Amino acid sequence: AQVLVESGGGSVQAGESLRLSCAASVYIYCMGWFRQAPGKEREGVAGVRSDGSPRYADSVKGRFTVSKDNAKNTLYLEMNSLKPEDTAMYYCAASNACRRYLLLGRTEYVYWGPGTQVTVSS
Repeated sequence: AQVLVESGGGSVQAGESLRLSCAASVYIYCMGWFRQAPGKEREGVAGVRSDGSPRYADSVKGRFTVSKDNAKNTLYLEMNSLKPEDTAMYYCAASNACRRYLLLGRTEYVYWGPGTQVTVSS
């Protein structure tokens, strides 16, 4: 059974907003968002632990906000002022053990969702 399921992707114009959600089937301590554009490596976008402050990639600071609803086992990514370079497949990731300074690192995560596509046109 799929542990993580993302939703909320879509196609928008530059400057618009989208909100991604990631529902986990069980309680998860560490959760994060990654993205992968065609021909590029998967990169960390934002990560958060249940009891800590979030971390963001420099490219999204001030535009994206990650939040975690522990009661609903759900992770959100509010994306504002979207740019064409934000276009990618966005993946939710989760783990019950992680180091805060590595929240944007792929190796910290055990579970991965199937992804949701975000397309931003200029």
